[in-house]
Amino acid sequence: MVARIRSGKSLRGAIHYNENKVTEGKAVLLLAEGYPKAHHDLTFRDKYWRLQKLAELNPRVTTHCLHVSLNFDISEKLPDEKLCRVAMEYMQRIGFGAQPYLVYRHDDAAHQHVHIVSTNIQKDGKRISLHNLGRIQSEEARKAIEVAFGLVKAADKRKTGENIVTAPAVKVIYGKSETKEPSPMW
Repeated sequence: MVARIRSGKSLRGAIHYNENKVTEGKAVLLLAEGYPKAHHDLTFRDKYWRLQKLAELNPRVTTHCLHVSLNFDISEKLPDEKLCRVAMEYMQRIGFGAQPYLVYRHDDAAHQHVHIVSTNIQKDGKRISLHNLGRIQSEEARKAIEVAFGLVKAADKRKTGENIVTAPAVKVIYGKSETKEPSPMW
């Protein structure tokens, strides 16, 4: 498993990115942790305002959006329930277990992956530091989760020189075929 962490200033942008994928049929909202409604009953406004209201508790913090993607080896096909458990365990281990967050399964690449959107502002207005989050907490969490859930270890793939994610070659038709989009700025 490989975790990619992005922090930014726009919760709306991160949620909008994932919701657009849902609309296109390329993603599914699997979990809305810390929300008063079931995930399938949430509107865009519900998803956004829950996180935005927390972010507004500390206006001095401008970088308050956390957007994580957990990427699994191409050989792994995990059921949705296991993807949710992995995401919950990951969030707990990086210090975001008490935060509300959204978990989306994306089906727009050859490998299975989920996106998680949250805020680093807690209900008391204090912020969770994002400094070195990827290098320290995330790396330790990733390794522990790989063992606990029996996932393909990313470090082993790197040592053998294999690509962590490989996709079969397909013909790309300009303007029609999905290619990897540039990273949205949020």
